[in-house]
Amino acid sequence: MFNHKIIPFSEAESFFGCLRREGKTIVQCHGTFDLIHPGHIYHFEEAKSHGDVLVATVTAGKFVNKGPGRPFFNDDLRAKFLSSLGSVDYVVLIPFPTAVEAIECVRPHIYCKGREYEKPENDVTGNIYEDVSAVKKIGAKIVYVGSVVFSSTRILNNNFSAVSGEMSEFCRNLSKNLTPEQLRDEVDALAGLKVLVIGDIILDRYSCLKVQGLTSKNRIISGRFLREETQAGGSLAVYRHVKQFTSKVSLVGLVGAEPWLEEYLQVWLDPQDDWLVRDPSFTTVLKQRFVEPLSEGKELHKLFSVNYIDANPPSETVKKRILTLLGERIRDCDVVLAADFGHGFFHEEIRSFVEEQAPFFCLNCQTNSNNHGFNIINRQYRRANVFSLDEQELMLACGSRTPDFGKEMEALRQQLGAGYAWLTRGPVETLGLHDGEVPCKMPSIEKQVTDTVGAGDAFFSVASLAAARRMSVGAATFLGQLAGAQAVKIVGNAQPISKQQLVKSGMSLLNF
Repeated sequence: MFNHKIIPFSEAESFFGCLRREGKTIVQCHGTFDLIHPGHIYHFEEAKSHGDVLVATVTAGKFVNKGPGRPFFNDDLRAKFLSSLGSVDYVVLIPFPTAVEAIECVRPHIYCKGREYEKPENDVTGNIYEDVSAVKKIGAKIVYVGSVVFSSTRILNNNFSAVSGEMSEFCRNLSKNLTPEQLRDEVDALAGLKVLVIGDIILDRYSCLKVQGLTSKNRIISGRFLREETQAGGSLAVYRHVKQFTSKVSLVGLVGAEPWLEEYLQVWLDPQDDWLVRDPSFTTVLKQRFVEPLSEGKELHKLFSVNYIDANPPSETVKKRILTLLGERIRDCDVVLAADFGHGFFHEEIRSFVEEQAPFFCLNCQTNSNNHGFNIINRQYRRANVFSLDEQELMLACGSRTPDFGKEMEALRQQLGAGYAWLTRGPVETLGLHDGEVPCKMPSIEKQVTDTVGAGDAFFSVASLAAARRMSVGAATFLGQLAGAQAVKIVGNAQPISKQQLVKSGMSLLNF
């Protein structure tokens, strides 16, 4: 049914331009407006008192970053709620993550925000500064309103099941010792860490095909090439995640000297952080995945993969160059994150050096199709302060297909002398151990998966930083899971984890 109050974004700029020319004073409020409550009623009524026309602009659901299950109500319902209010004259759904485009579209005379934003530091996203700038740019005025304040997120968390019961219970218990504001402060404190990331550099290439069927003669899958994208993987992906939380990070790795490589590295890697050894005799690790086009709401369908990996280890000269670089950088760091994919960077001398010299050693020793059965954590390493494994890697380490996960993880933690240890089990749960604390079992945050590639690296990156800050195992697991929840919604490592989105989602989930 047509609703004259709901204006399409494509028509909004022209529509409100006509109202301005008629001499109407336009007031604008912007938000998610996921659940209308008394605070919103007061907010809109006070805003309307400042002008003739009140426009409520609403962030479209795909751009809302408040954790899984949010927004609780879809775009149509939220627009319908708002349009039914007498104080609201018009509603516009905004297909952008921030309010800037909404302000530029409506061009109000007055832009209203809640009184809690009078202190800009209260806005975890930092978007209030952009809002104020956009308002000033169009010559408008910003007014803070709202004599009664409620929280939609708190009401939803306490009364609606936006996440599973297990997840809600975990967050409720965690919130007793970690408030949303404390979480924000803890994440901000990660900026003080000096981090060295080391390990295998991997380039992930996604080649997208339209599958046409089987060839008539050989029954081979036939596909029409559509496009491809090359991404930063391996330790380079870990570096990019860490870079979102602290600027004090260096990367030591090994690549070849292919002429096409530098163009990518210049995009992904800050020059001052670049401590890569470039060896003409080494083949840069490239993993090419052939995939079908991504369908909205579906997991990416992969067809097959081709890996470009050297069969022989680097030369002794190259190994010595790597050790020299490690010696120069390891003295200046607080924490070392090692991403060992078993592709040639690590050897016994490098492992021993890092184990002895790293002030705080975080290890992710991975099993994959290239190294299966050979890159096993407790055969390759003697000690680590932190380690993270998946199910298969733990099975190989303990030599059992049906292990007691808690018992074997604790035995492995003691064997490596680790303070923190994590077992990530995909959609099942994540098990976190920390010396002196009760084991932490956290259910998966995100059930809607686009691509699992890179999710473990994202978890490892953020959880390790939290461990280096000596956070509780519950808080560190929570932060790692927030990173992983972001990562499974991204194709491969197309982009690093967003600190802003992580904090916003975490604060939302802890708001009870």
